[in-house]
Amino acid sequence: MAAIFQLTVFALIALSFALVVGVPFTFALPEGWTANRNFILTGAGLWLLLVFAVGVLNSFVV
Repeated sequence: MAAIFQLTVFALIALSFALVVGVPFTFALPEGWTANRNFILTGAGLWLLLVFAVGVLNSFVV
């Protein structure tokens, strides 16, 4: 269970870094929001899912 928790935390950190870099870059493009809306919303939804997954898995690891 600890390995699954660690992989989930790593995925959350990696996705957070990708969003911190990718979202401002996407908004800086000329067709930023209109062309890449699915990218931003999918990333935000996946990030939210990982936050809840880390919270649930944390209760099993501790």
